[in-house]
Amino acid sequence: AVALFAAGAAATSAPAVLAQGAGEIEEVVITGLRGKPRSAVDSPVAVDVFNAEAIEASSFQDTTDVLQSLIPSYGVSRVPVADGLTFIRPATLRGLPTHHTLVLVNGKRRHRTALVELGGDGTQGPDVATIPSIAIGSVEVLRDGASSQYGSDAIAGVINFNLKDAAEGGSISVDTGQQYEGDGFQTTVQGNIGFALGENGFLNISGEYNDIEFTERAEQYCTGSFCITNPDTSPGNSNVIGSGPYTGAAAGPSDATIVNSPEFQAALPNASVEGDTVLPWGQPNLEALRFFYNAGIDLGNDMELYSFGNYSQSTGDGSFFYRFPGNSVLSDRRLQDGSRWNPSTNFGGSGPSFPAGFTPRFEGEVTDYSALIGLRGVAGEWSWDVSGRYGYSEIDYTLFNTYNPSLGPQSPTSFNPGLLSNEEVQLQFDISRELDFGLASPAVLALGASYMDEEYIVEESSDPASYAVGDWAVSDPYGFCSEGAATAAGQAVIANGSDLDCANSSDPVYRAFPVGSNGFPGYSPDFAGNFTRDSYAVFADLSADVTDRLFLQGAARFEDYSDFGNELVWKVAGLYRLTDTWAVRGSVGTGFRAPTPGQQGTINVATILPFGVPIASGTFPPGGPVAQALGAEELTAETSENYTLGLTAQFDKLTLTIDGYIIDINDRTRFVSGRDVSTDPTAGAAYDNFLALEAAGVPGANTIGQVRWITNALDTRNVGMDIVATYPLEWSNGQTSNLQLAYNYNEVSIESDTTGFLDNEDQFDFENGIPKHRFIATGTHQVGDFSFLARLSYFGEWENSQEQFNGGPLLGAQTFGATYFVDLEGSYQVSDAIRLTVGGRNIFDEFPDELNEIGRADQCCGRLYDSGTIVPWQGGYYYGRLQYNF
Repeated sequence: AVALFAAGAAATSAPAVLAQGAGEIEEVVITGLRGKPRSAVDSPVAVDVFNAEAIEASSFQDTTDVLQSLIPSYGVSRVPVADGLTFIRPATLRGLPTHHTLVLVNGKRRHRTALVELGGDGTQGPDVATIPSIAIGSVEVLRDGASSQYGSDAIAGVINFNLKDAAEGGSISVDTGQQYEGDGFQTTVQGNIGFALGENGFLNISGEYNDIEFTERAEQYCTGSFCITNPDTSPGNSNVIGSGPYTGAAAGPSDATIVNSPEFQAALPNASVEGDTVLPWGQPNLEALRFFYNAGIDLGNDMELYSFGNYSQSTGDGSFFYRFPGNSVLSDRRLQDGSRWNPSTNFGGSGPSFPAGFTPRFEGEVTDYSALIGLRGVAGEWSWDVSGRYGYSEIDYTLFNTYNPSLGPQSPTSFNPGLLSNEEVQLQFDISRELDFGLASPAVLALGASYMDEEYIVEESSDPASYAVGDWAVSDPYGFCSEGAATAAGQAVIANGSDLDCANSSDPVYRAFPVGSNGFPGYSPDFAGNFTRDSYAVFADLSADVTDRLFLQGAARFEDYSDFGNELVWKVAGLYRLTDTWAVRGSVGTGFRAPTPGQQGTINVATILPFGVPIASGTFPPGGPVAQALGAEELTAETSENYTLGLTAQFDKLTLTIDGYIIDINDRTRFVSGRDVSTDPTAGAAYDNFLALEAAGVPGANTIGQVRWITNALDTRNVGMDIVATYPLEWSNGQTSNLQLAYNYNEVSIESDTTGFLDNEDQFDFENGIPKHRFIATGTHQVGDFSFLARLSYFGEWENSQEQFNGGPLLGAQTFGATYFVDLEGSYQVSDAIRLTVGGRNIFDEFPDELNEIGRADQCCGRLYDSGTIVPWQGGYYYGRLQYNF
């Protein structure tokens, strides 16, 4: 049976358990191995194992949050105002982004989400939130490079979710709670049930419904460009368009006349769809329905048919940046009759009307489904496993409370920009057998092959208004002026009462407006496309107890990609038992990651706010004509070297593991720092970028202020250490306790010259933006029908910088102090079937440091906290849970 389970396409895993009995905890793991299951302290590499009870006791339902509450080297951010990252949260393991960690379900590769992060590392990885936590029987976290065993992406490690496989019984739970602030109300309903399939089979089904309301951790909008709470009353700013009543504004400083006008004050509550401020920083609204199934049936003759899969659909909505009256999309323009029109002064007229500005609202509907079917068995001395899987993810976007500035009065205020999808098909075949070389144990040889086909699709929007190039995409669309003087058409509208002044370069006639639904233009036919590739791989793995004290393992893998060529990677790992108590272990190996089709094909024009000023930022595929014209090169594969060295110890009941690691990544992919674009011929490189965009036929090139693309930007090194200690206690009165401490230290450094790729700010934040120290201390105690849990989570210091101007020297950096969070939970077993739980997360309502003057220069617009940090910044949360087991 052990050999059978060891034969998976990605080391198909037997369910890992954290069995408790006779006062001891035994962690049985197989992830990262091809042979017999071993305990965590006997494994040659670091592996964390968590069973269903540990997952339930985390107090979270979202699987991403569950992992962060259990694993100190795992971090997940809550990133609002970040396009698709609002709904699919980016995670890190050992300081490396999502796409450097391979995710498995039942030992098989999990497909990626359709989302590519539009900035930073441009990550595209699986969304573990689509796995209901109630479906998980156990989780194994391999904290070691494993590309030679599992393929591309496994540079930081591997996370394997083993699904529940009970053939009877089940549970239903209802969990509800809210933040101390009185918002963020959540309700989660989960269920799991097992069915017998004949006499020798099972079908286990899990479901989850989740409803989360938004939170707001913000203050009212106030920047150097526009301030609602303290408008500028200095001379010259009382009315930026000159004398007279409030009839509109040109781009410029905040204006007391605008803010104090009756029209602005009446419209202010409606500028944003949600919240008490015009830009409500916090978690988004989210509603999700998710299912997973796991099935298997013994066919006899040493064969088993198995299958598992999922369906998940979620809808969330969050805000974009606030557009204040007078900025680049809310300033006057000349209509065809020569009159002025401005959405911020269009009180009751035709077309969009935003008297107090507007905050676009972004909605994403995420659909995710998969299915895998396989057959495994034994033929003579060989165990074999053949399987095929299909995985699909899509994001369908909606944008409302905005408009297409280039369309002016003809623009709608709600759009469907289009959808993104990612599709994967994989076939795998693996065999394994034991070989007797006269060693302390038989050696296990595992061989395998796989074929994978991937496709990433940017689908053209069905809503032409979302990408339409309207009349006002260029200056003077009706030919009113020529060389500073009115043409015949201009003289005609002046004769009809227009205040057109062609000699004034600030006249609205010369303004050009951005193209497409503002905030997220739709995918036009020019931007849509399919990006595909296929790959095949073969691997070999050999492991054995060479002596009673020495275990050795070696693995090699060859992969060939249609877009990146081939790569051969290897790994050697071992464990030597120094005494009956102590053992030393380590590994060395190489790895790789092939940039995804999504990273090669992502394209977008979004609004960003460098220094608080909104500009359009274009993202273009690195291998496409636009980015190539700007100097981009096609992506190449990343390669890595991994080194680990550790100690393990078993002192009676105390289990201790200490593991140090070094991860070197070469040619690491990352977005280049934003490159300025300007239509000013004297702007040097920024003007050259404009000419390149125009020559490439980019719609609205004259309204784009910045461009970027993904490239192989740098070499990096991650150096760190993990310490895990567990200690179970049995009291003389029959009570039991379990104590666990898990600590991670991780430091990131840039090991190459990034000139031409990253500016000073991006370099500094790359190395200092994640806490270097983190630990989690957990204690549980059982007293009859009562059980209690206490958890202390620590996040160390981190820093965030701000440059003086785009690409310039640093203005400075804010240091955020260390933060502690305390969770408490108590449960009462009302009967054999019913369990009642109440608890609180962050019971002392702790927050990270608020942004100071430097922090707010970098993160403007009403933010109170660093909104990209992995440190929680929502405050305290209390909850109750009722669970029924049957």
